[in-house]
Amino acid sequence: MSDGSAAPPPPAPQALLRGRAGLRQLASWAGTHINRMSYLNRWLILASIIGAVAGVGAIVFYEALRVATHFFLAFLAGYHVPTPAGEGYAAGSAGYSRPWAIPLVVVLGALGAGFLVFTWAPEAEGHGTDAAIDAVHFNPRGIRLRAVAVKIVASALTIGAGGSGGREGPTAQISAGFGSLLARVLDLSPEDGRIAVSVGIGSGIGAIFSAPLGGAVLAADVVYREDFEYAALVPGLFASIIAYAIFGAVFGYHPLFATPGYHFDQPVQLLWFGVIGLLAGGIGLLYSKSFYGVVRLSHRLPFSRKLRPAVGALLVGLIALALPQVLGTGYGWVQKALSDQLLHTSVWIILLLPLVRIAATAFSIGTGGSGGVFGPGMVIGAFTGLAVWRVLEPIASGVGHDPAPYVVVGMMAVFGGISRAPLAVMVMVAEMTGGIEIIAPAMVAVALATFIVGRADDGIYRSQLRSRADSEASRIQFGMPLLGQLHVESVVMPPRVVVDEGLTARAALDALRSAGVPGAPVVDGDGLYLGSVDAARLAATVEGDGGAPATSVLDETTTTVPASTRLDTALEALLQAGGRWVTVTGASRKVVGILGMSDVVRGYRQALLHSARQISRVAEGAVTVEERVGMDSPIAGEQLSTVALPPGTIVISVQRGEQLAFVSGSTVFEVGDVVSALSNPTTEEALRRMVRGTDEPPPPVVERGSQMV
Repeated sequence: MSDGSAAPPPPAPQALLRGRAGLRQLASWAGTHINRMSYLNRWLILASIIGAVAGVGAIVFYEALRVATHFFLAFLAGYHVPTPAGEGYAAGSAGYSRPWAIPLVVVLGALGAGFLVFTWAPEAEGHGTDAAIDAVHFNPRGIRLRAVAVKIVASALTIGAGGSGGREGPTAQISAGFGSLLARVLDLSPEDGRIAVSVGIGSGIGAIFSAPLGGAVLAADVVYREDFEYAALVPGLFASIIAYAIFGAVFGYHPLFATPGYHFDQPVQLLWFGVIGLLAGGIGLLYSKSFYGVVRLSHRLPFSRKLRPAVGALLVGLIALALPQVLGTGYGWVQKALSDQLLHTSVWIILLLPLVRIAATAFSIGTGGSGGVFGPGMVIGAFTGLAVWRVLEPIASGVGHDPAPYVVVGMMAVFGGISRAPLAVMVMVAEMTGGIEIIAPAMVAVALATFIVGRADDGIYRSQLRSRADSEASRIQFGMPLLGQLHVESVVMPPRVVVDEGLTARAALDALRSAGVPGAPVVDGDGLYLGSVDAARLAATVEGDGGAPATSVLDETTTTVPASTRLDTALEALLQAGGRWVTVTGASRKVVGILGMSDVVRGYRQALLHSARQISRVAEGAVTVEERVGMDSPIAGEQLSTVALPPGTIVISVQRGEQLAFVSGSTVFEVGDVVSALSNPTTEEALRRMVRGTDEPPPPVVERGSQMV
């Protein structure tokens, strides 16, 4: 099928001269070229762009939070929060000069955040990392830039005014949102879209915490509870180091926290770290259950969602009058714990700190405020480790006189367990504290905490899937393996309606109703795809103003698939779009058709019939053929779908080196591959000669160990 485009988009320099339409042409030109690149070249470019945006986004949010904190707490309330070594090492105020102002400013910030979020972007509610993980799995193109902008301001208001929240969630949503934008603008495949958003999450968090390696590992570790997104690791390395380089160029290249040197030389400490791990698992579960308990409770409050964050903020402000450790990010208090500055604090207060920080975070973010839960989780862990050290130090041997190792291990164990990303959190905390030597003994605590949380199956990130096999697309693809042999262009149907951007909502609605379709793609004057419109939203618009343009309800985040895409990949895009329909685009981003679930089923039926015909050609006396691809074989370097094999041949597998792979239509034969096939006895010798490429007797095929992939 033709891709429906009359001509390719103009070269990039010419497109820039045509205004908004030119930008679309430029995006089409860039997307066409990037999608044709090899994996490494494509992701070297995309990850570099995402990393640059992550670094700049981290700078913007860091400065916004600094300004908000100074205005609300320092200027209005007369209170200066302590800061960690990487942010100036300020000791903070010894007490409150205007204690009556503390609850007021916390409430004021929450009111501003609630108004912004629930007026302009309700999806910016809560902690942004979970929303980004949800986008990875279900709609990589669906993060709106409006939500990113609202998240920045709302989080700065919430945390800057004293709410207990982390700055990693907003930063992750900035770079994940840009990854989502790239997926839309460049028409990336569903797989590349997932990687782009995952890389955005990791690079943003790695930049704001000055932990680039941890950020790269987090990109691959955080999206599943019991699996690893290997495809995101290398792009994550590119993006995270670039983000860190940009952020560090402004704020310096140093760890967030200063810690005394640690050398593991007392094996008995493994026992005490194990105690931290057991306690950390329980504290982590309490954190998660308390947070989501407050979320459920706040949804039942009988007044506007815009006011709910203020209720939680009032409770935080009242707690802060007695315990200022609950205000803001809390990183300065972690530094005090690492630096022996809390030695004279009452042991009862130390024991209480993890619990009140859990409550403050649930009240600040769980009621609808905006901020991350990663940072508070590490603060809770730091206070947990400090509490264990404080209790054990007078009574147990081998504990040591320095609380810093216990504080660091507590940070790793509490959030490493409850986030289901233990490896990433360990690496990140080690980078943040400059204590790489602590990782080995800390593994005891992190493993125990992860085991406890895993048994409860109740983590802090509710959007995580158990593994890649749990995605709906994976289950259907596993049950329909022949989809990989087909391409979209072989089953796509022409669109019944294509809406021009100049149509009114009423005219577009009439066209959809006449054609009997629930929605349609929208194109500009050059025929380039802009997004889609839905009949229900058009009808609601027509009731208010029938003359409004159809683009007033344009959804730019809807999924598209190129006509050259394999049908199994297209199925994933179709599921991300809700299983109804997706727009199929040509090489120049022009609409060439519509793909629905019925088209996928029809294509699969064709593949089944073709396979049945192939099987029927194999007689009952079929023979097994196993040959190595020779240097002059006509199938060397060719795809299986393009090779004219003898009638009645069914290729079963290809062994390449130590690995055995099942085949699909896209499998490319390489010299040295051992091909296993079923053949009709009458065509056996012809098949052997084709694979060997010579009439000479082949060398014997040596049985080797193999691994299914």
